[in-house]
Amino acid sequence: MSDPAQPARRFRSQDWFADPARSDMVALYLERFMNYGITPGELRSGRPIIGIAQSGSDLSPCNRIHLDLAKRVRDGIRDAGGIAMEFPVHPIFENCRRPTAALDRNLAYMGLVEILYGYPIDAVVLTTGCDKTTPSQVMAASTVDIPAIVLSGGPMLDGWHEGDLVGSGTVIWRSRRKLAAGEIDEEEFLQRACDSAPSAGHCNTMGTASTMNAVAEALGLSLPGCAAIPAPYRERGQIAYETGRRIVEMAYEDLRPSKILTRESFLNAIRVVTAIGGSSNAQPHIVAMARHAGVEINASDWTEHGYDLPLIVDMQPAGRFLGERFHRAGGVPAVMWELLQAGKLHGESLTITGETVAENVGERPARDREVIRPFAEPLKEKAGFLVLSGNLFDFGIMKTSVISEEFRNRYLSRPGSEGVFEARAVVFEGGEDYHHRLDDPALNIDENCILVMRGAGPQGWPGSAEVVNMQPPAALIQRGIQWLPTLGDGRQSGTSDSPSILNCSPESAAGGGLSWLRTGDTIRIDINKGECNALVDAAEIERRKGDGLPPVPPSNTPWEELFREKTGQMGEGAVMEMAVKYRGLAAKTPRHNH
Repeated sequence: MSDPAQPARRFRSQDWFADPARSDMVALYLERFMNYGITPGELRSGRPIIGIAQSGSDLSPCNRIHLDLAKRVRDGIRDAGGIAMEFPVHPIFENCRRPTAALDRNLAYMGLVEILYGYPIDAVVLTTGCDKTTPSQVMAASTVDIPAIVLSGGPMLDGWHEGDLVGSGTVIWRSRRKLAAGEIDEEEFLQRACDSAPSAGHCNTMGTASTMNAVAEALGLSLPGCAAIPAPYRERGQIAYETGRRIVEMAYEDLRPSKILTRESFLNAIRVVTAIGGSSNAQPHIVAMARHAGVEINASDWTEHGYDLPLIVDMQPAGRFLGERFHRAGGVPAVMWELLQAGKLHGESLTITGETVAENVGERPARDREVIRPFAEPLKEKAGFLVLSGNLFDFGIMKTSVISEEFRNRYLSRPGSEGVFEARAVVFEGGEDYHHRLDDPALNIDENCILVMRGAGPQGWPGSAEVVNMQPPAALIQRGIQWLPTLGDGRQSGTSDSPSILNCSPESAAGGGLSWLRTGDTIRIDINKGECNALVDAAEIERRKGDGLPPVPPSNTPWEELFREKTGQMGEGAVMEMAVKYRGLAAKTPRHNH
């Protein structure tokens, strides 16, 4: 059963199953694997053991397709001469996890690190889909640094409601406004939401799931074209098989994340996020992956390398179409081809294929120019994330590709003050306070207000919640005002079409400026300078700081308490700060257990 190929370095699994100095331990490690039929010859053959990090489960419907895809991955691993070992990872489901799935990214990361480090795994297939399954697994693979490849599960088929495209998540935020305006009833609201989910797969919009799987491909961690294939398509099973074959080759080549994840590859990912109209959640996740890979991504990189680029993908929430048509148009390779032709990508970055970005992309122009526009004929110019700072926070980010013409005309086009506006702050203490008081006439919310959400960051919620995409009161919506400026120390759904200033760091619970902000204060936002300030006298600010921080809810579980203690701010990726110093763990074999 031996394989004639020689690995670039000794497989670490041999330290378990082929250690001539400790036959007693080899016997112990081998013995229990026998009880389900695997043979000593297989484990002692010198062939690589390939882990399949299984993220699919009934608790993770967006990733459930991986329960089936794993079979094709196993076929590919076996045909290429590897031995597959599938294991579960901590479930993450954005829609249903309370108080927020943001708690689970770092928990899943830690669990996967322990598995990849402590078990005889030579390389791993990372099965991703729902928002945080991608960064959590990439973070772990970087920490341990064994060969790793990302297999995304793919988006759902396009959703339709009465002849109209309805995209997952996006239809909920748009229907929420229709409900407030009295245009639909609650039964219609629920039906529109259900119609947006017609098949297995993750969000069919360019929400955080599609964005992060596109990021994995842009980083060079997936086979070309992998990210956008819809979950039910035959090509999804086919690429699962090819992924299984390729990871075995990577094991022999010793092609590890540390050889692929460079500053240039992360800058490529930032640029792709702009071009596709990707989620604002990409910011903390990209920073987190970079920090665990030992790569520095600064706040200025979002503006310098991503802001002054065009939006070329016409896909909800920033555009019209959904995942199926994006895939048929050419998906991420076609987007990267456009950026390469325009000289906006590092084409020499290495990828998991063993070839460069430029070699992978080759000649892949879009097949549908309605969906993927030419670089020179975009939907919007300067469509990247805008980084802001001021006396309310050191770091905040705004997704500009979802700024509508209506919003721009009302707030950003005043003669002589283009790109600058002032608004009266209305401050909410978390999501419950917002839903309870939004329609209170005493707040006197009008089109000259900015809605502020605090207590929604990593420490305050805890975990950071998608609650900043606040809609105006029903009375304003009924007058035709669909959006108000919003700002907060939490996040918003990647499927939202609302322009917001998000991920403000430091958060109010950590003493950031939002902690002393009061309803009625005037906030001045200057898009041109990247500034956001409350127009409050310095002496008054100091007086308010003496009042202490806004209250935060107590921790409900041991993990919530530990998360609050160890996790940093959104601007720095909301990582467990003590964890980023651990890298290259696989270079040292763990000590024996008996």
